[in-house]
Amino acid sequence: MTARNARTVRGRLAIAAALCASAALTAACSGGDAGPGADHREAGLVQSPPKPAPAGQPFWVDPNSPAAQQVKQWQANGRASDAEVLRRIADRPLAVWPAGDEPGWQIRAARDGAAKSGSTMVLVAYNIPHRDCGQHSAGGAHSEDFYRQWIGAFADNIEDKKAIVILEPDALPHVADGCTPAEYHEQRFRLMSEAVARLKKQKNTKVYLDAGNPDWIRNPGDLAQPLWRAGIAQADGFALNVSNFQPTAENIAYGKKLSALVGNKHFVIDTSRNGNGPLPGRGGEAWCNPPGRALGAAPTTRTGEKLVDAFLWIKRPGESDGQCRGGPPAGKWWPEYALGLARNSK
Repeated sequence: MTARNARTVRGRLAIAAALCASAALTAACSGGDAGPGADHREAGLVQSPPKPAPAGQPFWVDPNSPAAQQVKQWQANGRASDAEVLRRIADRPLAVWPAGDEPGWQIRAARDGAAKSGSTMVLVAYNIPHRDCGQHSAGGAHSEDFYRQWIGAFADNIEDKKAIVILEPDALPHVADGCTPAEYHEQRFRLMSEAVARLKKQKNTKVYLDAGNPDWIRNPGDLAQPLWRAGIAQADGFALNVSNFQPTAENIAYGKKLSALVGNKHFVIDTSRNGNGPLPGRGGEAWCNPPGRALGAAPTTRTGEKLVDAFLWIKRPGESDGQCRGGPPAGKWWPEYALGLARNSK
């Protein structure tokens, strides 16, 4: 991972197969390659019924997220005070990252839960061929045709329910920074523009193309052409700061500049872990499980900015960025790191 990248959408999880081996977890496993937002459930923990979205909060809260399950476990094991702090994550809406070759089962679970609570699900489509330049989250669809199939199944399972889709984190910034080889650029633009068109056939689905963060592609002009080529004209806008730590104010300023270059499109910002901003310094592994970070602004559509449609928790707080600073494999739930994020939040 390059220093310019400084991203945290990390990891194909080796733990997926082990989790799926448990009969108790069969319904929670796709049998495929798990993405950074995969919702891996701890064995033996109780499932909860859906609950209505809190007032003023329109997005779906998964009552059985790893954080929610951890709260129950700590309550049962005498860690009630820690459990209460962790509710700062458990009671918030988190994006769902459907993983593996069949995205439908996770989308159906989110769809049905959101329908019962009258809320909007937030989904991340993350399966572009040649994903992450062969680095930490290498993988993705093995062919153009398979990607079309996959995104078609993704869209079909949304049905007519309300959804926000963040389309392909890293894909366009990796074109802009030169990490993705030039021979794959045209394929990427083609598949992403087709994905936008396919997803927009779902009448209540909004689509935002990932556009990195202000500390990655410093000049927003470098992203304008990739966004146009990838279908921004048909999309609802773009997403900033996915899995990163850049302050909200900096994202807003950057987003306004980028918006002016792409038809004044609106944007959303990932505020899941930017409460204390990024770890000082750009070198090394500043992006990987940095200490002292905090939860950012809670998900909401009340952003106070005309061009900012929502603050979202796209990265799922508490899921590891990788095996650094004592962390587990990328994407695996790390309760003590989650607790630190929650304790540090205002």
